[in-house]
Amino acid sequence: MALPSPAGGYSVRLPSSHYRPLLHPKSLSDLLNRNNLRNPTFNRNQCFSVRPLRRKPLASDRFSRLLTSDEEGLVGESFLEAIEELERMVRDPSDVLAEMTDRLSARELQLVLVYFAQEGRDSYCALEVFDWLRRENRVDGETMELMVSIACGWIQRIICGEHEVDDVVGLLNEMDCVGLEPGFSMLEKVVSLYWDRGKKEEAVVFVKNVMGRGVVGVYGSKDGGENGRGGAVGYIAWKMMVDGNYIGAVKMVIEFKESGLKPDVYSYLIALTSLVKEQKELSKALRRLKGSLKAGKIAKLDGESIGHINNYQSELIRYAACLSEWAIEAGNSRISSLVYERLLAMYACAGFGLEAERQIWQMKLLGKEPDKELYDAVLATCASQNEGSAVRRLLAGIEDRNAEHRKKSLSWLLRGYLKGGYYLDASETLVKMLDLGLCPEYIDRAAVLEGLRKIIRVSGNIEPYIKLCKYLYDGDLIGPCLVYMYIKRYNLWIVNML
Repeated sequence: MALPSPAGGYSVRLPSSHYRPLLHPKSLSDLLNRNNLRNPTFNRNQCFSVRPLRRKPLASDRFSRLLTSDEEGLVGESFLEAIEELERMVRDPSDVLAEMTDRLSARELQLVLVYFAQEGRDSYCALEVFDWLRRENRVDGETMELMVSIACGWIQRIICGEHEVDDVVGLLNEMDCVGLEPGFSMLEKVVSLYWDRGKKEEAVVFVKNVMGRGVVGVYGSKDGGENGRGGAVGYIAWKMMVDGNYIGAVKMVIEFKESGLKPDVYSYLIALTSLVKEQKELSKALRRLKGSLKAGKIAKLDGESIGHINNYQSELIRYAACLSEWAIEAGNSRISSLVYERLLAMYACAGFGLEAERQIWQMKLLGKEPDKELYDAVLATCASQNEGSAVRRLLAGIEDRNAEHRKKSLSWLLRGYLKGGYYLDASETLVKMLDLGLCPEYIDRAAVLEGLRKIIRVSGNIEPYIKLCKYLYDGDLIGPCLVYMYIKRYNLWIVNML
């Protein structure tokens, strides 16, 4: 079975019954035992047959010119001598290279890396060569990029093959030992390789493994990186969220935390964002369900079904409480304001008016103004639940808004009252808007009048309806009204023009 070399000029043919992705040893556990690598018998017993094939282009375009035909003649006898000596594995690679340091050019040292990075060669030797270059301060930007390219090729071959996650983690540890620190970008690449190949469970196992071993770069940058995804846990949670697995991302972050692995603070923020998206999906589903019930398309829900819905809603709220608490403990005031912002959206979507209002004031205490649309949504929610004190507090917060924004906020308030069936409060809000010179929308005026007509049918109280009609007529918003009443006992109609 022949595989393309990640960064070499030879292809290596391996026996199909002994396929190995990287090294002569049968497993990475053998690789970690240096005594095995120094044992000539071990190497002879595990060697592969190698035959030169047609030269193939290098994996990285930047280094494709390493073995061009124009430069093949520039490779001296010292290079071939170094390769032969290193392959014999009699002496430590650092001793061999130190002896020949004056006879090998920088390009030839790069070619040594390329040679031993090939499939079937001793990849551990490539790592030792790089370690020696680093200690001798001979690693420039080009050499570092070459070694990273080689390492990425190794990782890709392991992931594409049927190999354990421990093999990838073991390679990352070896890279760290020789000074090739596997930063967050390397971990991100590993997760992406697993994810793109449908190996999502392996990606999660990999992140757990590297966090447990404390691999460099697992927590990303302190500011959350360019995309605000944090470290490895945050990145994989973000991948889940993009795939639409909102609750899966939430549960994964909570599981990491409860197992003592300490996810980065941005993981909690991503989980909270996923939780808000899950709450939105639940709220939309419940609205569709209520619409179907109202239209008679489905039968009335039984107690068990209602219990399941309520339990799931309570579960989402519990998750929000846990994640927000952990994020605030691990973060700073900026993180706290982001947490309250997500909680505000969460409670607003769930219809928890007082809890949502509390997040507004928490944000204001930290100097962050909440989104105006969310603020208005909370105002409407509190109105629909007849939370008078909360409504008054929230109304005080819109006094400094301009006329356009104040009209929008009062319209939300009016609709909140209508949704809750508080038609008298909606009428008072409509009158208040007229007093402030804010003309309500026609649909809002019509909805309030319809609500007051319902009051007449239930209680017979006509006064609020007549009062509002006069107010609207004075504002030139409606024409003259005919108010009529039929007294069945006397077969009498009473009609009056307003």
